[in-house]
Amino acid sequence: MSPAEQRPAGAPTSTPAPDAVRLDVLRGDPTPEELAAVIAVVTEAYEREASAAVAEEEARPSAWQVSARALRAPLRRDVAWGRFAG
Repeated sequence: MSPAEQRPAGAPTSTPAPDAVRLDVLRGDPTPEELAAVIAVVTEAYEREASAAVAEEEARPSAWQVSARALRAPLRRDVAWGRFAG
């Protein structure tokens, strides 16, 4: 009988350390060597993915900056406008 089966139904489980690996075996009865192999493979895959996931060095322009129209040139006050030039 495993330790989980010996524990009463309402008993709290011990909380693992933040860096601990949690592995739930749903079927079968793996050996400690098989569990160690699974943990090693999954850890290696995770570390490889984590090292490849890096943020871009140069910030890309936001969608607002890309879609915003350029500001128009300031109005020239010295040029008359239409027939209202005095």
